[in-house]
Amino acid sequence: MIKKFSKDKRFYKNILTIALPIAVQNLISNSLNMVDTMMIGKLGVTEIAAVGIANQYFFFFALILFGINSGAGIFVAQFWGQKDIKNIRRMLGLCLITGASVAMIFTIGGFCFPEQILRLFLKNSHVIKLGSNYLRIVCLSYILTTISFAYAFACRSIGKAKVPMYVSIIALLSNTFLNYVLIFGNFGFSKMGVEGAAVATLVARIIELILILGAVYKEKGVLAARLHQLTDLSMSFIKRYFKTSTPVILNEGFWALGMVMYSLAYAKIGKDELAAAQIANTIQGIFLVVSMGLANATAIMIGNKIGESEEALGITYAKRFSVIAPLVGLLMGVGLFLAAPLILSFFSLGAKAYNDTRGILIVMSIYMAIKVFNTTMIIGILRSGGDTKFALFLEIGSVWLVGVPLAFLGALVWKLPIYYVVAIVSLEEILKVFIGVPRIISKKWMRNVVSSI
Repeated sequence: MIKKFSKDKRFYKNILTIALPIAVQNLISNSLNMVDTMMIGKLGVTEIAAVGIANQYFFFFALILFGINSGAGIFVAQFWGQKDIKNIRRMLGLCLITGASVAMIFTIGGFCFPEQILRLFLKNSHVIKLGSNYLRIVCLSYILTTISFAYAFACRSIGKAKVPMYVSIIALLSNTFLNYVLIFGNFGFSKMGVEGAAVATLVARIIELILILGAVYKEKGVLAARLHQLTDLSMSFIKRYFKTSTPVILNEGFWALGMVMYSLAYAKIGKDELAAAQIANTIQGIFLVVSMGLANATAIMIGNKIGESEEALGITYAKRFSVIAPLVGLLMGVGLFLAAPLILSFFSLGAKAYNDTRGILIVMSIYMAIKVFNTTMIIGILRSGGDTKFALFLEIGSVWLVGVPLAFLGALVWKLPIYYVVAIVSLEEILKVFIGVPRIISKKWMRNVVSSI
């Protein structure tokens, strides 16, 4: 009994060690994003809509980047279980090369064709002009984001979650301060509006990159690889990565595209409704920080056990996280429901915008427990076990066969209020539970992807 308690105590200590820094990082990130939204909101609803649409492009890019790094994280976690430093560095290098290639495509698109991209969402010329000015500047940060993202993900996968947390705190605080200075023209600077927000983001990304590379290479640890160690890649190594990671990349890419389609549907209802959804998503993000921390902790802890050839313990961990996740989500949902009126009081919203945003937040609070469980199931359990194809079909099928059709039916055919559209779109989360839980119970999701490398 004492031995079992000791193991359980270590299990929960590991969760906090990994999940807490990630949650804190995401909390600060989302809190400052909310502050940014509030700052831009002082300029008007049009400015919120413009930046919100431009950020949908970044959101799509960031989710593909998340897929690339999440796929690599499966390998890094299992390599770390074997203490295979050589292959960890190779995986980091492959992740950097792949991510940089994608970043270049998105940077060229955002810089050269911003109007064409934003016109896919709205026809409002003023919104498109403002959003294009923002996107043309902020897209220059994409390559910097790629490098920082890769090192941050690798740090988490080897249990160094505090490093990216501290780096992000400094970078995000810098971003908020620069927003205050450049958006409104404080401390003698010219008032730049949404362009000031873009410049602030670019400078913050530069600071973030310098800090994380400085921290990694000053420590001279596992990730302080030289160029030849990062590029020591064989064709078989590359093929193994893409065989496992391609479904993850496709998953994140098509899921992100699905979220973009949701925004497109909301924009069809109206500019104000799109702004309400943007504000609600920003607020919800604050309450989902624990979800991402928990999902990452799940992935790393299970991945480490698979790498150590302790599959039985990995299955036990999966069962525990399957219970912990919805309980955490329930608490987050109650917190969101109760805190929503207070948070919204800080925004300058008219009566309709307030009611729309409040309605969306109520819907989000109801679905929170299911959403947190699904995030943990897909990112934490299925992917860490190498069951990436099933995770792909589960997520993409739910979004594109249920969520996207319902979004456009609700917005264009049934002409429902924005909060009802969000409610029916969220039914895709319920579908994931009914399909995903039997897969976890079957234990078919667990695979050692590094055993023959």
